[in-house]
Amino acid sequence: MDDVTAASAPITHRRILAVALPIVLSNATVPILGLVDTGVVGQMGEAAPIGAVGIGAIILATVYWVFGFLRMGTTGLVGQAHGAGNTGEVSALLTRALIVAGAAGLALILLQPAVFAGAFYLSPASAEVEELARRYVGIRIWSAPAAIAVYGLTGWLIALERTRSVLVLQLVMNSINILLDLLFVLQFDWGVEGVAIATFLAEWSGAALGLWLCRDAFSTVAWRDWPRIFNRERLTHMASVNADILVRSLLLQAIFVSFLFYGADFGDVTLAANQVLLQFLEVTAFAMDGFAFAAEALVAQATGARRRDRLRLGAIRTGQWGIGSGIVLAAVFAFAGAAIVDVMTTSESVRAEARLYLPWMIAVPIVGGPAWMLDGIFIGATRSRDMRNMMVVSAAVYAVALALLMPAFGNHGLWAALVISFLARGVTLGARYPSLENAAARA
Repeated sequence: MDDVTAASAPITHRRILAVALPIVLSNATVPILGLVDTGVVGQMGEAAPIGAVGIGAIILATVYWVFGFLRMGTTGLVGQAHGAGNTGEVSALLTRALIVAGAAGLALILLQPAVFAGAFYLSPASAEVEELARRYVGIRIWSAPAAIAVYGLTGWLIALERTRSVLVLQLVMNSINILLDLLFVLQFDWGVEGVAIATFLAEWSGAALGLWLCRDAFSTVAWRDWPRIFNRERLTHMASVNADILVRSLLLQAIFVSFLFYGADFGDVTLAANQVLLQFLEVTAFAMDGFAFAAEALVAQATGARRRDRLRLGAIRTGQWGIGSGIVLAAVFAFAGAAIVDVMTTSESVRAEARLYLPWMIAVPIVGGPAWMLDGIFIGATRSRDMRNMMVVSAAVYAVALALLMPAFGNHGLWAALVISFLARGVTLGARYPSLENAAARA
């Protein structure tokens, strides 16, 4: 089935699963790479290299995370162009995304002294760890254009429902990284620098593979139609969508960062318990992502085609799978959560503390499910201003809940405020959904 036919194909449950499951599998590979990175430097028998790789990876992950808007914005815009049958714009959008990635990556390379000075100021470490971490990030920063480009390439593939290609891209990148980790560190004894070089090569390889997977975009001259690519109106729209998503994402990150900071006030045991339980939240997000991404693609295509009926059907059916998976996860956490906690930590005090707050993790997939799915729907419709504004409201609700509940209920109050922020995001976005449908019909 070609892409044009696929865009107008029936929105079936089988089609949704074909989009969602490769993303779920792709997400499942993410933690493996971190384990291997840590494991290979752990074979050096010293603590400093482990800490250096950990800090360096977190710094770069945080910096690159800022550019996550490129993935989401690209998916929505490309999906709409695809749904409208505008193949030229589909190709031009990939070129615009790659230009943004290249410019952002070069800026990070040029600004690396200031970026890393600020990062190490906020994350102080011993002199030995910091020196090793600086070597690590000093190597990896040279693949910044490639790492950011992968966001745009992934967004383009998701918009066209080519999530199997996304899975292939992730598997190849991680496999190259892991194999080179083993070679450079265990065989060549290159230490921390070996881990960095392995990731550098994997990210450039991933970008090259991504370009090959997106080769259809280069089959028409539109990908290098510079008047179209630099059209002021289209560039302004793309910048507006991406800026709104960036603000929304920064506010969401601020909520999680404040959660971690406030959790530290309750002592090491409670902090550790919260960290363990946050892994449950991460698993929930990874599982929901598949169906949220399916919503992005289907809603974007329906918006581009000005088909309100298809938009609603895509939103409902992806939502059914997303909410259903949330209920299943809640049941798993309810019946097996304590056992999972026991696997994740051997500390009896942390185990006991985590069990005390486990009910909040049972609530998260159910309460947060609508917010995750509505995010996907609004991204697909490129209703980024609504996403930004409703996140502002949700962050304010979180702040009020935090001020009222944490002094009275301690860590329970902290978890309650976080769950309430998910609820607020779902309710506020849900209230804006009718206007999304109306706008799509008029697009």
